[in-house]
Amino acid sequence: MNHLLSIEDLDREAIERICDRAASFAEVAGREIKKVPALRGRTVLNLFYESSTRTRSSFELAAKRLSADVVTFAASGSSVEKGESLKDTILTLNAHKPDVIVIRTPWAGSAQLVTGWSPAQVVNAGDGKHEHPTQALLDVHTLRSKLGALDGLDVWIVGDVLHSRVARSNILAFQKMGMRVTVCGPPTLIPRGIEALGCTVRHTLDRLAEADVVYALRMQHERMDQAWIPSLREYAALFQINAARLSPHQILMHPGPVNRGVELSGEVVDSPQAAITAQVEAGVVVRMAVLYEVLAGSRASAAAPSAEGALA
Repeated sequence: MNHLLSIEDLDREAIERICDRAASFAEVAGREIKKVPALRGRTVLNLFYESSTRTRSSFELAAKRLSADVVTFAASGSSVEKGESLKDTILTLNAHKPDVIVIRTPWAGSAQLVTGWSPAQVVNAGDGKHEHPTQALLDVHTLRSKLGALDGLDVWIVGDVLHSRVARSNILAFQKMGMRVTVCGPPTLIPRGIEALGCTVRHTLDRLAEADVVYALRMQHERMDQAWIPSLREYAALFQINAARLSPHQILMHPGPVNRGVELSGEVVDSPQAAITAQVEAGVVVRMAVLYEVLAGSRASAAAPSAEGALA
């Protein structure tokens, strides 16, 4: 695997390999010194044009736990504020000779463009409304850890699907793992033609009890340029996941940050059914696995290294 730009780049075998490697890296978190030498001497450049807590911190931790050198670049306070283009920023940062560039931007397709401007491997940490492949991978890893095989399970993705890069990546990833996917939300927040991805579309929560997994999305206010819903109060009345709507057998997920009282009630966020904290914990080990795959994994593909070998 040279780059990770989209879940479409991966087949089921590749997703399972990354999740298995992530499971092997989980042991590192329990060590007194939380490091392995797998990427010693390699440089990881985190390039973030958007605010981030979970993704940015987990990529930093992942790279450091693999013993890589880490440079984190935020657009705020940089030459970007003086008008420097993405291309010129990449060409400038190439002077540091990064081995991998982890990039998040508000522009769909930007990660793909970067592959043509830098010899580094590129990992897409979110490009506009397009995709967020490592989020989908950590969500699959979280569910596999809790449920084992995912074939035949039903997952409902509820909320602002239109503006969510997580939704697209997860629809693709969940289906590759054999799950049945339903997206649900107001008609204005469901993209036209999304059925072409193989999912079912609903506009009410009447049949939510059919789901094994309920995946709530937050309202993406920063990507909205018009009034997509009458009010947050009306949205919450119709689509909020609360104790009355969440069945005891269902697992609740959310990519964060959570808007309590909007897409989720506080009681379900704090309930035993919520896997939200587990998702955050999975972020580090899954991103360790991804960095290993695109660097050590691609370099040593002919030797087919085992997950255990990376832990030496």
